[in-house]
Amino acid sequence: MTRTDSRETILIADYDFGDVDIERAIVEGAGLQLLAAQCKSEEEVIEAGRETGGILTQYARVGSRAIGALTRCRVIARYGTGVDIVDVDAATRHGIQVTNAPNDWCAEEVADHAVALWLAAARKICQYDRAARQGEWHWKTGQPIHRLRGQVLGLLSFGSIARLIAERAQAFGVEVWAHDPFLDQSEIRESQVRPVSFDDLVEGADYVVIQTPLTPQTHHTFDRATLRRMKPTAILVNTARGPIVEDTALQQALTERWIAGAALDDLEEEPAKQRVWRPSNPLLELPNVIVTPHAAYYSEESIRAVRTIAAEEAVRVLTGQPPRFPVNEVPPSAGAGRG
Repeated sequence: MTRTDSRETILIADYDFGDVDIERAIVEGAGLQLLAAQCKSEEEVIEAGRETGGILTQYARVGSRAIGALTRCRVIARYGTGVDIVDVDAATRHGIQVTNAPNDWCAEEVADHAVALWLAAARKICQYDRAARQGEWHWKTGQPIHRLRGQVLGLLSFGSIARLIAERAQAFGVEVWAHDPFLDQSEIRESQVRPVSFDDLVEGADYVVIQTPLTPQTHHTFDRATLRRMKPTAILVNTARGPIVEDTALQQALTERWIAGAALDDLEEEPAKQRVWRPSNPLLELPNVIVTPHAAYYSEESIRAVRTIAAEEAVRVLTGQPPRFPVNEVPPSAGAGRG
């Protein structure tokens, strides 16, 4: 993909918004050119982005190989908060600014979705719905269900989204615990939440909600060993990233009743990152699992916000302004000589 004129160019590496009208208005309004692609591999990012000064990416990985090959690139703007699909260290070494969107672009939506998944799983909403549609009109089709009040909801991490989840959950009379090794315990207690160790969270909570970032350290946090330690009546909710949970281990845990149920907003294979995805994951066949397609962040308002932020950040960097939401520290002139 080559530029059609001499203007600085920004590439949208991939997107699932249906159009790029918001980005185009911002980029072209600043006198720059916009290109849009649907890259599903690093090789495709390199091919599409060889002559671009900036990249916006939703799911497409921009790793060290791409960063080394994209000699004109000065900014990589992530649609979203997590930057695990970008090799930030490599970008920094090459003088490329990486930006993201702060949590609050979708914090309310994710908190709402987490609570909705938790309640749907705990109250067997999907199970009742399936049974009713099949002609079974009886409360026993959801058996057993336990009262929420007095039970323990545990949060893995206690960042801004987890705090909103805690506020919502407390209204249902549950005791809220949280494990976050990066926070002082007093900060957790200020929210009327009990700080606990990871072991206590896993072994003692009736509902565990994952809201931690995906890092090499959190990958497969919930493997067979961890799932074995949970209560047999426990429900696991994941509104973070799919690979934090090992799918094959979770399937075994649910099939063999190590735990009672799960509600997942993503799967380990992260289907949105694949060009062709087939619903072959065995978790999709289990009656005690609820799955949503990584949609926790979605509302019309949040989508507009994140698209605006990403486009504006790329424009700011390419027009010599400091980014509002930098992920790494890059000297202002570091990328000037690239290309």
